Amino acid sequence: MTQRISLTRYLIEKQRGSQGASGQGTIPPQLRLLLEVVARACKSISLAVTKGALGGVLGAAESENVQGEIQKKLDIIANEVLIEANEWGGHLAAMASEEMEGIYTVPNRYPQGEYLLMFDPLDGSSNIDVNVSIGTIFSVLLKDPEGPTVSEQDFLQAGSRQVAAGYCIYGPQTTLVLTVGDGVAMFTLDREQGSFVLTQENVRVPEDTQEFAVNMSNMRHWAPPVKRYIDECLEGKEGPRGKDFNMRWIASMVADVHRILTRGGIFMYPWDKREPGKPGKLRLMYEANPMGWLIEQAGGVASTGTERILDIQPTQLHQRVSVVLGSKNEVERVVRYHAEHTA
Repeated sequence: MTQRISLTRYLIEKQRGSQGASGQGTIPPQLRLLLEVVARACKSISLAVTKGALGGVLGAAESENVQGEIQKKLDIIANEVLIEANEWGGHLAAMASEEMEGIYTVPNRYPQGEYLLMFDPLDGSSNIDVNVSIGTIFSVLLKDPEGPTVSEQDFLQAGSRQVAAGYCIYGPQTTLVLTVGDGVAMFTLDREQGSFVLTQENVRVPEDTQEFAVNMSNMRHWAPPVKRYIDECLEGKEGPRGKDFNMRWIASMVADVHRILTRGGIFMYPWDKREPGKPGKLRLMYEANPMGWLIEQAGGVASTGTERILDIQPTQLHQRVSVVLGSKNEVERVVRYHAEHTA
């Protein structure tokens, strides 16, 4: 029987460098401890999700988040779990959440760490009440060591500067997907043992695909390059692509990206003309950057259609962006169509 490797052991080996030929550690001990705290918080959220109506966590709360969206009860619960789990650990300086307007600094009564944690506590929350997969997305950055205090400006770093990123998807299984910059690994929660166990390493996204994920109801609002790409997919074998495509759309970025990491595909949430002043719908810091890095670490591509997502220099904590990510050849085709349209 193959020996099962826990998330803790996996991270310890990364810290010690036993995963690499050079013997150099991939991550420092403080980052390992931080990721273990995040994993424990995800286990708590998973338990709350599993209870559903029995735990009184379904339905909407009587509040809105910073974007003016109605919050679900589980949105608030997940946000509080992550804050409470991480504020005392001594590895963080501050946190930022999609559900909060400003940053949350670790109280002075606790040691201040060197990392910044950003998270979407419950992605796809519109699916909570209908029992469809949802998840938690997280991103870790290094704080400027010269700064005496933490400010919002410390968080405004390009996605290429992330030191860890991942998500936890709450579905038929609870799965934690993680990168620390040397590939993507998946861990499945063993509920009997109460620990995440390594179930797949060196995850790779196929370069070609026959699946696309996009909200087709917005088709009339898309820019010409996006419409051109989807039209060609819909034409199937008789069209210029010479093959049939299937459409998948879960309305939960975590679930759609997890499918792409598992078997390939392309996910698109493009700009559209309904709100022409907004560059996109998804949040750069909480969704696009961590998911973009995961996809790139698995051999895929993440773009806005015109530029690499991880190269964008943020100007706002809740900045929005267009997202096209997944199988390399498909994303590059969409990028090429944007360039041809501009030319």
